Amino acid sequence: MTNPEVPDPVVRTAAGSVRGRAEDGLTVFRGIPFAEPPVGEARFAAPRPVRPWAGIREAYAFGPPPPQDMGVAGPPGALPEGDDWLTVNIWTPVPDPAARRPVMVWIYGGAYKLGHSGSPGYDARRIAEDGDLVVVTLNYRVGMEGFAHIEGAPANRGLLDQVAALEWVRDNIAAFGGDPDLVTVFGESAGAGSVASLLAMPRAAGLFHRAIAQSVPGTFFSDALARDVGTVLAAELGLRPTVADLAAVDPAELVKAGQTLAPRMPQYVDRWGQAAPTVTPYSPVVDGDVLPVTPWQALASGASRDVDLIVGHNRDENRLFTAMAGKLGQIGDERASKALRLYAPGGEAAYRAAYPDASANDLYERVQTDWLFAMPSLHLAEAHLSGGGRSHVYELTWSAPGSGGALGACHALDVPLLFGTFQADLGLLLFEGAAPSAEALALSSRFRSSWTSFARTGDPGWPAYDTERRLVQVLDAEPVVTPYPEEASRRLWEGYEFAALPLLG
Repeated sequence: MTNPEVPDPVVRTAAGSVRGRAEDGLTVFRGIPFAEPPVGEARFAAPRPVRPWAGIREAYAFGPPPPQDMGVAGPPGALPEGDDWLTVNIWTPVPDPAARRPVMVWIYGGAYKLGHSGSPGYDARRIAEDGDLVVVTLNYRVGMEGFAHIEGAPANRGLLDQVAALEWVRDNIAAFGGDPDLVTVFGESAGAGSVASLLAMPRAAGLFHRAIAQSVPGTFFSDALARDVGTVLAAELGLRPTVADLAAVDPAELVKAGQTLAPRMPQYVDRWGQAAPTVTPYSPVVDGDVLPVTPWQALASGASRDVDLIVGHNRDENRLFTAMAGKLGQIGDERASKALRLYAPGGEAAYRAAYPDASANDLYERVQTDWLFAMPSLHLAEAHLSGGGRSHVYELTWSAPGSGGALGACHALDVPLLFGTFQADLGLLLFEGAAPSAEALALSSRFRSSWTSFARTGDPGWPAYDTERRLVQVLDAEPVVTPYPEEASRRLWEGYEFAALPLLG
């Protein structure tokens, strides 16, 4: 709540002054532009510096979301409309340049096709309060605007937006009470894939000092695959994948192209291979420039070796997707065999031998959890270690109370736990709108204390990972430090390379 007796604070940024609000012991600024709207001549271009403004700009409301699919994590109603998509929001204990508090910068997930920093589930108040630090959330372009391969446009425009936001943080956060020399980036799912990408991007070097990647997706497109997917996306509109053809198309029409293609992607498995069943036609592209190599290659070669890393995953990642498809617990042997043949590095027989008592449903969920999130996350930690960096690994094993506990420790459960937003966005599904239990509140507090301690000191409260003891933090009702629990899967994937996904045909 705002306090009418406290005057709204004004902070001077490089582009002009902004007025925030005092809320519940914090000062909050919303919707501050960090780049020019990427429309008109700037459509599909790298982000451009925001133009200075005169007077004081009110920073009371979140900026409009970038054009996107509207899914369970999509923005709620009553958000502002417009093309000023590239904005940041700040929660700070006090906007005092002398404070020099640690800074945490959140990057949302959403399959690279949806997401908005103004979503209620990303209310960062509790993180800023509990950690006594500054939290920044940002918008970046998603879908075709941010990630589709378009001739005449730079690749990975959404990642370039994130770099521009981090440059804004470097240049301006001190005025809000933050320390530009103590910045931690953190994100989940596509946000974790973005964090992994930033660790590998020369353009992002020096812009952050610690990183937290929650459920890193293993899907990175090769340039050839991205070109082919981009061609098919544009063909949905009867156009070519060029700036000249697409620049005048309403952004909403580009969103529709992705929406109509997504459910038909499995038909392209002979060309797009493992990418086809993901039903998202967007991923970071290993283009050789913006993203020179995959994050695993980059970290193994020593890129970002000075950046400490937390990386981990949830035990039952894929269960969210089977639940959303209405197939929870209903996967039969034929479908499980198909998934094992497509994803298992040693083939179907290797998984069946490693999990002899697993049902078809469990094998289906296990191999997809391993391929898409668990093993990419673990391998990122090991790549960082081999390149001279330090990683702390975790696994979330606490089960969501929704659906009678049948969702398990599914994908995205860590988000409401971290933010304490149990009755917003996916929290409504995972907690069914119920008040969180004492157990949930304790685990939520544990998440925030570990993450903010890491941002402040580099120590989340458990040992760094190594390839001898393989100690990880298991986050459950009774958190424990133990050797990595998914040893059977780890062995199956040992030596596997998460390369850029190829174009097959």
